[in-house]
Amino acid sequence: MDIPKAPKKSAAQVARAARLFKALQTRYPTAHCALNWSQPHELLIATILSAQSTDVGVNKATPALFAAFPTPRDFANASPAKIEPYVKTLNFWRNKAKAVHESMRIVCEQFHGEVPRDMKQLLTLRGVARKTANVVLGNAFDMQMGVVVDTHVGRLARRMGLSKHEDPVDVEADLMGLFPRADWCVLSHLLIAHGRDACKARGESCKSDLICREFCINAKVPTTRSTKAATSNKPVNLKLKKSKSLKPVAKQSRRP
Repeated sequence: MDIPKAPKKSAAQVARAARLFKALQTRYPTAHCALNWSQPHELLIATILSAQSTDVGVNKATPALFAAFPTPRDFANASPAKIEPYVKTLNFWRNKAKAVHESMRIVCEQFHGEVPRDMKQLLTLRGVARKTANVVLGNAFDMQMGVVVDTHVGRLARRMGLSKHEDPVDVEADLMGLFPRADWCVLSHLLIAHGRDACKARGESCKSDLICREFCINAKVPTTRSTKAATSNKPVNLKLKKSKSLKPVAKQSRRP
């Protein structure tokens, strides 16, 4: 899949997006991918495993998994049945074990044991859709091919007036038209961080959050000294916070 065509945005829209980006970057200076990894294939596997699971849960499972299978070839030479015991704590573990095995087999057979640095090639791997590919390309290779649009990013994009769309591909295109390409990867981390910390699904805290009060449709109330004092705009240390994962879609029958 090629990069979605970004619709042209006005100077005012781009300037507003820049103000939001600066505010988020100030609030969340440590925003980063919450999945633990040290090699590109580990990030790919962790992202596949994160479907319908929390990053915390994935990070608990992967140390033993990566120790048992240190390289893509080790995964490829194994079998789904041998991988399953390491991922049984995660939702859809049978399907995920198959996806991990099959994706590493293709990496070894078609890409010489190296995770491909190409969107189209990544999309040939089992368990990999555009969102997962963007995670790998942006974080493992610093290749800005798009913006990761998960539940948080989609919700905030609409609330913050960045997109009117529901389809993640359309939301991604809008974000790509508003923000410089060099910021696409970190943008998703910033939006996810704010979605988890303040602009949550139910939206109860938006009216008392300084960033939401300026940009979010959930917080269109007059600013007062008391509400400003009630909400800190100090940097948030994300390493101290637990969070839900990016959610690539995974399907599996629920057999015991």
